[in-house]
Amino acid sequence: MKSARDVIERDLDHICGNLREEFTEMAGKCLLITGGAGFLGHYLVQAVLHWNEKYDRKRPVRLTVYDNFIRGVPSWLERIKGDKSLTLVRHDVTDPLPSNVGHFQYIVHAACIASPTYYRKVPIQTMDANVNGLRHFLDYCHARKEEGRGVEGFLYYSTSEIYGDPTPENIPTPETYRGNVSCTGPRACYDESKRYGETLCVNFANHYDLPVKVARPFNNYGPGLKITDRRVLPDFARDVFSGKDIVMLSDGSPTRTFCYVADAIVGYYKILVRGRKGEAYNIGVEEPEISMAELADRVVRLSAELFGYRGKVVKRESRDKEYLVDNPARRCPTIAKARNDIGYNPAIGIDEGLRRSLLWYNDNREAEDA
Repeated sequence: MKSARDVIERDLDHICGNLREEFTEMAGKCLLITGGAGFLGHYLVQAVLHWNEKYDRKRPVRLTVYDNFIRGVPSWLERIKGDKSLTLVRHDVTDPLPSNVGHFQYIVHAACIASPTYYRKVPIQTMDANVNGLRHFLDYCHARKEEGRGVEGFLYYSTSEIYGDPTPENIPTPETYRGNVSCTGPRACYDESKRYGETLCVNFANHYDLPVKVARPFNNYGPGLKITDRRVLPDFARDVFSGKDIVMLSDGSPTRTFCYVADAIVGYYKILVRGRKGEAYNIGVEEPEISMAELADRVVRLSAELFGYRGKVVKRESRDKEYLVDNPARRCPTIAKARNDIGYNPAIGIDEGLRRSLLWYNDNREAEDA
């Protein structure tokens, strides 16, 4: 692989190859993805269209994307918006559903800002997307069931942030851990609204017998994550391609496991189709759990190999005084439940994932293209 296009083609083949049963079950049906212009939407959307084109032209999954496009329509979505099986709708999920909403067999609710730098700037809107926006779609599912044409699968994107800063005995963290989360800190608008969103999902699933499931992503990264996102890997990539030293705004000690997005997307579609009603699933990888310092070192090494990068890692303190407030010291999931229930089996290791990510960023350095 030498270019972003090579990376995307290989990733889409990986996703579709691991979702043959799930996409076959969805064939000929209607799927709605909210927040489809975002990071995870990048492959959620393109994987379906890749499947339609390469594997099942006769029975395409008919895909509708809702997004408010507050930052414009990304270039990757512009390139594919003429696809006959794709419909783009400008819609803010916090508003009531359009009157001509139509009927969907599958819904993925992924509309929400996920970068701490940005959601802290719009905390109320962030909460609205996770609570009021979610409620609109859960009510839709209930109404469709009452009409006798219920949805077959509904996936809500929660977050591993609902665990807060787990106690040492709860790392690796199972889905049964109840969390250690501040309800008033600078990240609370995101963390607590996601927690409440899960409560909504569980109660709608159980009270109305709806096929609602929940995903808890653990540090997904890769193509589609804007270089301006202000999360750790985009920040490192921006420094690399600016020819600067990599700036780490911490002491480098917090640890994470990092899940490459192509593996994560496989997990999310498996939850949508195979997951148990009212259940939450960790989607990530169990190892290696590495420090931010080690992540930076790996990016330096790979960038030197790929692009002749000559920078180093430097540590500085962020001018944003709340940058590290409530930032967990460790984050590492147990994924046994996803392995056993839905056959989730991530396969792309950290170095290969970082390599693909850097190749993608090399061709997507500008904000509007990232």
